[in-house]
Amino acid sequence: MERGGFAYIMTNKNHAVLYTGVTSDLRNRVYEHINNVYPKSFTSKYKCYKLVYYNFFWSIEEAIDEEKRIKGGSRIAKLKLINEFNPNWNDLFETLD
Repeated sequence: MERGGFAYIMTNKNHAVLYTGVTSDLRNRVYEHINNVYPKSFTSKYKCYKLVYYNFFWSIEEAIDEEKRIKGGSRIAKLKLINEFNPNWNDLFETLD
């Protein structure tokens, strides 16, 4: 059985830093970011605690491909992706179920 996955983007409070990641358990992974479970990580260092974009894929391989595509794009492309999905840049963590 294949397990799906998510490509996602986190940011800090003033939206200066963007972090792109991939996971099979989005709620838990974002919780780990918010709570500095890995204190030496990029998201801890730059205080990227706000989930502003995510996309679900039926296979983790597709999610990994999307993460790579997003990471390979420009900041402008990332901003466009976020603005189309979440124009108010709301923190989407609480909307996850």
